[in-house]
Amino acid sequence: MYKYNKKLILSSFLAVCATLFISNPVSLDAKESNDNKLEAYLKFTRVLNLIESQYVDEVNSTTLINKALKGLLSNLDAHSAYMDAKSFKDLNIQTKGEFGGLGIVVGMKKGALTVIAPIDDTPAKKAGIKAGDIILKIDNKSTLGMTIDEAVKLMRGKPKTKITLTIVRKGESKPLKIDIIRDIIKIQSVKPKIIYLDKEKKEKALYIQITSFDAKVVNGVKLALQNNKDIKGIVFDLRNNPGGLLDQATGLLDMFIEKGVLVSQKGREKEENIIYRAKAEGTLKDIPITILVNGGSASASEIVSGAMQDHHRAVIIGEKTFGKGSVQIVVPIGKDEGIKLTVARYYLPSGRTIQNKGVTPDITVYPGEVTKKKPSAFEIKEAELKKHLKTELEKIENKSKENNATKEKKKEDKKNKNIITQKDLLKDAQLKSAVDILKVLMIQKENK
Repeated sequence: MYKYNKKLILSSFLAVCATLFISNPVSLDAKESNDNKLEAYLKFTRVLNLIESQYVDEVNSTTLINKALKGLLSNLDAHSAYMDAKSFKDLNIQTKGEFGGLGIVVGMKKGALTVIAPIDDTPAKKAGIKAGDIILKIDNKSTLGMTIDEAVKLMRGKPKTKITLTIVRKGESKPLKIDIIRDIIKIQSVKPKIIYLDKEKKEKALYIQITSFDAKVVNGVKLALQNNKDIKGIVFDLRNNPGGLLDQATGLLDMFIEKGVLVSQKGREKEENIIYRAKAEGTLKDIPITILVNGGSASASEIVSGAMQDHHRAVIIGEKTFGKGSVQIVVPIGKDEGIKLTVARYYLPSGRTIQNKGVTPDITVYPGEVTKKKPSAFEIKEAELKKHLKTELEKIENKSKENNATKEKKKEDKKNKNIITQKDLLKDAQLKSAVDILKVLMIQKENK
């Protein structure tokens, strides 16, 4: 049976090569190219024959071909891959909004398995995984030489089971071991909140955090805008957003850019050269926008932030993005398997590429709290001093029981779940900068 298969494979290769050779006999260069192809196919078949006949353990043709495909695809680039039946079946799990695992998105950066971003409200985020962490080990298995798909397989598992990641983190003197309990991952991709821009709460902006570009993003943003028609500006938070569906990225851009190119992709084949353009209908072209990004913003997040930057439609704030700007297609091979192949790269409206370069923000702001100078004892006003002394007296006299004002405050706090307070802004220097710049954009709009 094996001999028959080998002969069949060899005959198929020879037939293909002969067809290539005969079909284009005109050019000497083409002839040489076809000769090289023939020799390459023959070499592959000779090695296959040798392994099947002499390797220490018996292996069949299917296993060998699968291993060859796996190696072939993984050596092209970090995102091309051969998918077995399980991988092929699980391919679209993440875009459906619910899957099992850690809630972590990874990519290859300089040959290392790197965390693009942990997803909010997931085991990975709660355990302390950060964007930029390099995963050195998954349980006891080294990630050196491991593909992204292999790593994802190892990290996924039954809910409530433990996994240990050994990570290398910038600023840490030695690797960290982090235990994570797997769980069902539910993604809420669009999280809108209100930011009041003045003390009287007359003017407000809409803060929209987009955690990933799944199939719900465009509708989620439209709904948030419909529910808040009196807003004066928008802050989009794309920090730690690892990307997702291209149509959701272009759909979001089309809501705010009136005309021109949104993004283009260019590949080797003409059919892969596609230009996505804005449509004027329904465009919100005047509302001021700021966008937050960081090293965990990748792919679709970079398309959105980069295109908005090129069209001067938003001010980009934060840190340089990840740099993932390639296009993959999935091609089924047989019933249950497939390959994921990089066929093109994305280009922003200005013609620049994202791949390995990322998007540099207009204003760089690093994460952390807003530093605020505390007044000295001599700077405390009389009213503040009296209030301070009264509080201290209540402590001494044990009068710190909950009063009506405190109860009202608790009620207000419950309402504030969908409101970003001044206290929240002081804890997030990047967001505070985005809001301050939004106010400037609003003033510029009024003065036009």
